[in-house]
Amino acid sequence: MPELVLARHGETEWSLNGRHTGTTDLPLTENGRRRARNLAPRLEGRDFALVLTSPLQRARETCELAGLGEWAQVRDDLHEWNYGDYEGLTTAQIHEGNPGWSLWWDGCPNGEKAADVGARADRVIAEAKAADGDVVFFGHGHMLRVVGARWVNLPPEDGGLLGLGTGALCKLGYEHDLPIIDRWNEAVG
Repeated sequence: MPELVLARHGETEWSLNGRHTGTTDLPLTENGRRRARNLAPRLEGRDFALVLTSPLQRARETCELAGLGEWAQVRDDLHEWNYGDYEGLTTAQIHEGNPGWSLWWDGCPNGEKAADVGARADRVIAEAKAADGDVVFFGHGHMLRVVGARWVNLPPEDGGLLGLGTGALCKLGYEHDLPIIDRWNEAVG
């Protein structure tokens, strides 16, 4: 049964500052590029049947620096959560006007709710499961957390229980035909 590897993009200025970065197309920082290059030895020698990346430059550049750019196919469904009115804001800034707000339970005004992101995750998971071998996704923190939750048949809101740092790898697989999270949030330097 094929494995699904998740690779979160390297650091950007906004991820470093805790700002919600959905549709804003930011480049990697120098540290983000370094961390993306550090993914290469961990992925080297793997024969992926499918390499999918978000259309945003931070994910595409991470894929390229990790050594898989020439095989990458862009999937719009892998783009980050659309934060709508909360794009570019930190959670603390959002809480000033909306105390108790939770991305996972409340979604974003003029943006997406967890169910919207979950539907996108289900589509790319179905594509991965139909592939003829292992698959790797290059994407974003919140989106990949939803992929992790949906892989094990949890609601998309449960992605909030899975932390995921920049430049980290995860491995989703099977145990006795049961989808499992084999490894999660492995930092690679």
